[in-house]
Amino acid sequence: MKILALADQESKSLWDYYDPERVKGVELIISCGDLDAAYLEFLVTMTNCPVLYVMGNHDTEYLRNPPGGCTDIDGNIVRAGGLRIAGLGGCMKYNESPLQFTEKEMEKRVRSLHRKAVMAGGIDVLVTHAPVQGTGDMEDLPHRGFACFHDLLNRWKPAYMLHGHVHRTYGSGFRQTFRHESGTMIVNACERCLIDAVPASSGCGLYERLRPLRFSGAAGRPDR
Repeated sequence: MKILALADQESKSLWDYYDPERVKGVELIISCGDLDAAYLEFLVTMTNCPVLYVMGNHDTEYLRNPPGGCTDIDGNIVRAGGLRIAGLGGCMKYNESPLQFTEKEMEKRVRSLHRKAVMAGGIDVLVTHAPVQGTGDMEDLPHRGFACFHDLLNRWKPAYMLHGHVHRTYGSGFRQTFRHESGTMIVNACERCLIDAVPASSGCGLYERLRPLRFSGAAGRPDR
């Protein structure tokens, strides 16, 4: 299954300069939050692929007008192409937004997801907006990751954790991928990246083949 992961910044290559060749073979789109609802609606219409999403801290408009034709997986586990995909949106609480959580509040949400993972028989892909603490996050409170995500990864060992929230433009120390101690590949989906994954139910097991797309030129066209 080829997955297009998105977060935080609408890609001109996928919106302003849309070309179906750029999404050729994509079977599933996952948004890690902070994207215009109209952008997700455009993609679900043009690609005819399922679009799953969690909300980022700036997605309060989704509470009134969620992106049409897309599936909110926040707090749930859904199956897509044989993959068990879990979602937890929001970020560390720094003001009164309903899409922000204290560490204790997120711990409660993680416990609820644990119970659902037992029923699902595990998690293949974890989708969050915020990163895990100490791995791709930042020191300031708004961009600090959640420590309780470590427990989720160590217990269920998903093949991937996809997140957003920390932008490529925030500093020279940006890294797109990390290998967690659980073996999970953590991917910051900032703007977009492609992931190929084979579901465990195929008998092949999940394998890692991450191919981030590089961009050049003012039009944002990708170098392949």
